[in-house]
Amino acid sequence: MKQLLLALTLIAAPAFAQQATLTSADLTRLKAADVIIVGEVHDNPTHHATQSQIVEAVAPVALVIEMLGQEDAEALAADPAGFADRWAATGWPDFRMYLPIFQAHDGPIIGAAVPRDVARATYADGVEAHFQGNAVAYGLTDALPEDQQAQRVELQFQAHCEAMPREMMGGMIEVQRLRDATLAAGVVQAVADADGSVVVITGNGHARKDWGVPAYLARVAPELTVISVGQGEDGVPPEGGFDIVLDALSPDRPDPCAQFK
Repeated sequence: MKQLLLALTLIAAPAFAQQATLTSADLTRLKAADVIIVGEVHDNPTHHATQSQIVEAVAPVALVIEMLGQEDAEALAADPAGFADRWAATGWPDFRMYLPIFQAHDGPIIGAAVPRDVARATYADGVEAHFQGNAVAYGLTDALPEDQQAQRVELQFQAHCEAMPREMMGGMIEVQRLRDATLAAGVVQAVADADGSVVVITGNGHARKDWGVPAYLARVAPELTVISVGQGEDGVPPEGGFDIVLDALSPDRPDPCAQFK
């Protein structure tokens, strides 16, 4: 499933300004923000090196991550180097790519992962029934605009290798909405708990400004200055709009859709 989700971040988008590395002006801008959301393609080591660079430069009061729940996140914060075995059990890519991010951070880590059983229930019942927060405030009681729904159906269809009927993609979109809103709620919690900036480590699909975490924060915490960093590969930027777009070479990886061909 992680490989299928990875495909979502690799769908081609129209070209716009990209750069290979962060400039000094970028770092100054990031340090001045309340919230920095740093996207990734999950198995790209260059993307994770950039995330580590940002965490070290910004020195946030908290990290919010999509990969772990809160219990695991607290264990990770207490002993990053000793967390490798627990990380491996989650199915996320090589912990050695992520470890420098966590070692660069001296503070709490908020785990904003949606448990698998909750994701399954959300697929069946919809996001409103399973969001642990004010669903109205986050806009989760509203249907998506028709054009956005259609676009997201196609994105999910491609991300799942065209191996499932389009009619099944609606539930996938509900799960994605829950993950976005849960990450945003983690940011709101982190901001309330401490005075300082917050960095979010997540996939590009959650970092996109049009309907990802930044869009939810604009609804529930419009006073926050939010900067979103997208990371593309091989000259192809991630979709959805970002404040800063970086580019890196893609690693060698198997075709995530090979098993369906």
